[in-house]
Amino acid sequence: MLADTLGRPLRFIITPGQTGDITQAPALLLGQNGDAVLADKAYDSNALRAVIAGMGAEAVIPSNRSRKVAIPHDAMTYKLRNRIERCFGRLKHFRRFATRYDRRTIHFAGFIHLAAAMIWLR
Repeated sequence: MLADTLGRPLRFIITPGQTGDITQAPALLLGQNGDAVLADKAYDSNALRAVIAGMGAEAVIPSNRSRKVAIPHDAMTYKLRNRIERCFGRLKHFRRFATRYDRRTIHFAGFIHLAAAMIWLR
């Protein structure tokens, strides 16, 4: 999920449970602009950092422990990453989102659109 600076959802891509989220990150960032992209350690890859640099933004992503040479990040800016977590928290207030009762992806995506619109209007 991609969220704005206020923690409101902008885009999302539903992946199978066994697929890592980093595979969809470049698609979520396509056509976006901004000063910085904040993400957690799971999104630490050279390819994603190149996509972010291509956008003209700063990658505020802490380095993975497996990285031989750690890449520094702005710790003060990284503290703002909690906004995406709060976005997920607000979406999880909807029981249908939290438990994913829908069997079909299209039904679940439709509900996410509805829930995101309700969050956006707050």
